[in-house]
Amino acid sequence: MDWGMVLGALFVGIVVGLTGMGGGALMTPMLVLFFGVSPLAAVSSDLVASAVMKPVGSFVHLRRGTVNLKLVLYLCIGSVPTAFAGVFILKGLGDDANVQHAVKLALGIAILFTATMLMVRAYMRLVERARSRDGKGEPLPQDRPDIEVKVIPTIALGAIGGLIVGMTSVGSGSLIIIGLMMMYAGLKASQLVGTDLVQAVPLVVSAAIAHALFGDLDLAISIPLIIGSVPGAYIGAQLSSRLPGGFIRRALAFVLLASGLKLLEVSNEATGVILVSALVLGPVVWALIRRHHGFHPLASVENRRWREAKRLREESLAKAEPSRSLSGTEPSRSLSERSETKRGDPGEVNG
Repeated sequence: MDWGMVLGALFVGIVVGLTGMGGGALMTPMLVLFFGVSPLAAVSSDLVASAVMKPVGSFVHLRRGTVNLKLVLYLCIGSVPTAFAGVFILKGLGDDANVQHAVKLALGIAILFTATMLMVRAYMRLVERARSRDGKGEPLPQDRPDIEVKVIPTIALGAIGGLIVGMTSVGSGSLIIIGLMMMYAGLKASQLVGTDLVQAVPLVVSAAIAHALFGDLDLAISIPLIIGSVPGAYIGAQLSSRLPGGFIRRALAFVLLASGLKLLEVSNEATGVILVSALVLGPVVWALIRRHHGFHPLASVENRRWREAKRLREESLAKAEPSRSLSGTEPSRSLSERSETKRGDPGEVNG
């Protein structure tokens, strides 16, 4: 038993349960770069582990009601058959050195795309909050929203995501969750994660079965991944409603950027320059973007102010409780208090 692989899978499982993203995008390059597993075997083993891991986090979200089952249905209609087909396409290409190299490059491109989409997702949530605050858009939902499902685009999104997952094991969380966010802006962040995790279950099961039948499945790799990732996914899902996702998303994007560059065989010197630039310039650029949209440059300061305002409101309501019980009426709240309640915790949506 490779306990290093178990610990790596535990970390990946926590990230998946916490954000709904990063399973294949972290697990597969971890196997290739740190444990010397061939790209095809890494894809197969990761999908089998994901087929066991994702239902754990999905169960937590289903129990909390943060899943849109209509979206899950139409996504699966598109993704399940194309995930199976993706494995056939990959197997048809053969397993010589050129194919292994091509799969490795495809993984690198998919992972860099995932890192980019993480930042796009964060920016879109920031714009939504700004529009809601300024009265130019609908308030961000705090309850389960009733959305109108776009059947054809949703099935097409599932089909594209399924094909990519079948060939690379990347995309069940990254590509599809971004597509959902772009098509259904009214979904609450926790619903995005929950819906994406549940739809990913039949998707990765389909791809895992195909890889087990026709791919390069290695149980000596899959079993340590399952042992580590299953408890990790449960822990992450439990934490997802309690921790702000901003720092996790930035850290995940940084790790994905490093993994993608190495899979694309970028030199160590160039990779170092890019990562240092991202580490130094990224927070500065994000602070300027936040300020441009009227928010404090530091999300931590905004979150602290929000928590203080919430504490003061709760103390005010507690003091007013005796008079409310005597008069039978509820004390009125100011317009700023009502709008603050509609907006919700800023830590949930922007980071």
